[in-house]
Amino acid sequence: MINRILAAFFALILAACASTPPPLPEASADPYLLGPGDEIRISVFRLTEMSNTYRVSDSGTISLPLLDTMSVAGKQIEEVKAAIEAAITEKNLVYNPSVSAEISQYRPFFVIGEVNKPGQYSYAPKMNVLTALSMAGGPTFRASTDKVVITRIVDGKAVSGKAKLDSLILPGDTIRVYEGWF
Repeated sequence: MINRILAAFFALILAACASTPPPLPEASADPYLLGPGDEIRISVFRLTEMSNTYRVSDSGTISLPLLDTMSVAGKQIEEVKAAIEAAITEKNLVYNPSVSAEISQYRPFFVIGEVNKPGQYSYAPKMNVLTALSMAGGPTFRASTDKVVITRIVDGKAVSGKAKLDSLILPGDTIRVYEGWF
């Protein structure tokens, strides 16, 4: 009787240790939305004092000379370009303004757990978990590449899910590689 109770107890402990989060929803193919930490390069024809590189602040804004602070978090780069053109037109700074805007640096992603060099890394479009792990020096000898979890902010909430090596990552993701037990 005691052997059965002990066996059931250890089975529950092993089941609890082996539980992993559900699969993470795939990274969206929708256009990229800006967020805090992104860096954008803006060029304005005939307004050289506005042409510069701007980092999106923690509050999701950028401050351009001659214009008010603009909220850019959650917007596509084309929406930001159109908003800058509209603000220039509204203030009558230039007739028919020509603005170009591009993302010069994405916000970083993070790799933690059983990798040789955990830390913060620069994101590039279309990166996957395998690429991220290679940037972090690869998995350690204790790592289980079958136990990789990504934590991502979705609609303002942290969502975690199991990932495969070919799963796409996004800027701001935290990738955790767990230790393999057996």
